[in-house]
Amino acid sequence: MQLDSSNQPIAYWKGLIHQYASFLPVTADTPVISLHEGNTPLIKLDRFVSAIGGDFDLYLKFEGLNPTASFKDRGMTMAITKAVEKGAEVVICASTGNTSASAAAYAARANLKCVVLLPDGNIAMGKLAQALMYGAQTIAIRGNFDQALDIVRQLGETGKVEIVNSINPFRIEGQKTASFEICDQLGRAPDYHFLPVGNAGNITAYWKGYREYEQAGRVKGLPHMCGYQAAGSAPIVDGHPITAPETLATAIRIGNPASWQGALDAMQQSSGWIDKVTDEAIVEAYKLVANTEGIFVEPACAAPLAGLIASVRANRIPAGSLITATMTGHGLKDPDRAISCAAQKPDLCDANLDSVSRLIGL
Repeated sequence: MQLDSSNQPIAYWKGLIHQYASFLPVTADTPVISLHEGNTPLIKLDRFVSAIGGDFDLYLKFEGLNPTASFKDRGMTMAITKAVEKGAEVVICASTGNTSASAAAYAARANLKCVVLLPDGNIAMGKLAQALMYGAQTIAIRGNFDQALDIVRQLGETGKVEIVNSINPFRIEGQKTASFEICDQLGRAPDYHFLPVGNAGNITAYWKGYREYEQAGRVKGLPHMCGYQAAGSAPIVDGHPITAPETLATAIRIGNPASWQGALDAMQQSSGWIDKVTDEAIVEAYKLVANTEGIFVEPACAAPLAGLIASVRANRIPAGSLITATMTGHGLKDPDRAISCAAQKPDLCDANLDSVSRLIGL
């Protein structure tokens, strides 16, 4: 038995549905499908804040430590659980990568057939590897995510498959639990919450969660919701769908977000904002958080960090603020991008002590 420092047994985490059942559309008879997702760490960043000239406390909600290494597991445990409860036999999704990995894993756990549609050539290898290893039927289309989602919607209308994209409301229900955890971990709600915006399900879900926790009396006050899109894939900021979205942050390369209105509601109701950042700014933040804090995230996570850097430069953040930011996925999701962006490259030398010593300056 594992003990804490006071020799008390450490509670066994059973997954977010078990933890927050009273806030979720489940009953005692619901057949919960879980990989013990949730309970991800909230990591305080001091060196990063100092490096960008900030005067506030910043905590990263590191969702890359979920079972399939992204926040998608929160929504997927709910979506697959409800699919099983409904009696579904086949689940389907369109994906830029993380959704496909999560859907495939949870479908495997539930013994359901899983079909995923991906934009050919525009998915990080780590994510593709997951979908394939979990056994999903993986279909690469000659098109983008938005076209894949259109096909999935049409298939859903046949009644033969259960869609597990974030247009499925149960996905949002699961994803909102990250807000609960943040409040439980901090003992309060943050002043600002920064996060990337792709299909916009996450900003919609977080805002729903914060409001529900406040209404339940668990916290007082609500954060300003601050979302960031990539400049080449910023339909919400630009005010119209993007037919050919482009960004190196593949997880947010989406031109027509399914939860567009939810994102606008979160922004307006929280007195927050949704803005865009360049790929160059994303790469700068991507490398900075790794170099200063030892936190390796996928490129999309760096969009809100780039946005935070821009906000500091614009004097947009009051001194003393408490800020949280969602890191949606682990850096190992996209190893090729990391290697191409890294300032350091492997040094090659002969296999002897003198050669190694010279390289390290000894």
